[in-house]
Amino acid sequence: MAPIYLDYNATTPIDPAVREAMLPYLGEHFGNPSSTHAYGRSTHNAVDKARGQLAALIAAEPSEIVFTGGGSEASNQAIKGAVFVRLKSLISRIMSRPAHIITSAIEHPATLQPCEFLNRFGVSISVLPVDGMGLVDPDAVKKAIRRNTALISIMHSNNEVGTLQPIREIAAVAREHGVLMHSDAAQSLGKVAVSVRDLGVDLLTVAGHKLYAPKGIGALFIRSGVTIDSLIHGAGHEGGRRAGTENVPYIVGLGTAAEVAAKSLPQATERLRMLRDRLHGRLRELCGDRVSLNGHPELRLPNTLNVNFAGCIGAELLARVPEVAASTGSACHEGKINLSPVLCAMGVRPESGRGAVRLTVGRFTTDEEVDRAATALANGLSKSN
Repeated sequence: MAPIYLDYNATTPIDPAVREAMLPYLGEHFGNPSSTHAYGRSTHNAVDKARGQLAALIAAEPSEIVFTGGGSEASNQAIKGAVFVRLKSLISRIMSRPAHIITSAIEHPATLQPCEFLNRFGVSISVLPVDGMGLVDPDAVKKAIRRNTALISIMHSNNEVGTLQPIREIAAVAREHGVLMHSDAAQSLGKVAVSVRDLGVDLLTVAGHKLYAPKGIGALFIRSGVTIDSLIHGAGHEGGRRAGTENVPYIVGLGTAAEVAAKSLPQATERLRMLRDRLHGRLRELCGDRVSLNGHPELRLPNTLNVNFAGCIGAELLARVPEVAASTGSACHEGKINLSPVLCAMGVRPESGRGAVRLTVGRFTTDEEVDRAATALANGLSKSN
């Protein structure tokens, strides 16, 4: 029997409908979308359709969608592109620090690493703390804004503990001060409703493999009227915003995945929450107070359960329970247990966080799998005594 997959925040399997939609574009529909003949028109139309499907999921216009090679590329383009435009302006040249970015301590490396890269070129970075639930305070964002702040980048939901950030409030602060607002929504799409109009963001990151589409495809929402520099230079693909011949099969897959997700909401949100809470409840029944929650009890993704198993190390627990495929919140290096940066930023005590395990359910998780996983983890925990 295959292991029970509870790692949907790491990646999702390709939905069968997505796979079926892709197949013709791996065969007979092979034309270059930039070509004007019949072969090119068929793939060009497919890309346009996918752009519309994804735009509909996030309440955007098709012209505001730029397809990328994944979520990391999308976030890199948002962050670097916003700052590079600022560096070009005359007012930036006369400032002692050319630009400033505000982000948080619990961001994905696809956000934090581009910020660190820009810091090497004189861009200053403010990394805001979070509270014990993993929340960023909008007032802290407001206080951090400077005359030369070019971008605020706060994730929509955290990939480890699932905490949902007050993006609407933070974006309102950004607008008030004329600052661009970027949010990484890679983990949120398909789990909760996401509307770029409601949130008020200027830039939004999408990752295909978190949405039951293939790995290696993503998108960046760029609000109409916002100008950022390109990250990939070359010919004028994607409206001149991202060079490179379009990956048509994967774009078709992402478009189909977006359409499937849009049709499944809000029922999918409630089903995921039910499965997550069933898993949490079973673990509490079987393990008692040896299980404690990381993250906000309510304001989090409906599929995400990050818990500490007291008296053990998360990685060792999962090694004893090969029938469950999940992730840990700590790592062992040279005999020392190091908590993830997210748990550290939240102030989780090392003696608790060393037993952290992230359990994430998804579209294909069943009640029976949840029950079996809880029993297996409880049995594994009992062996740690």
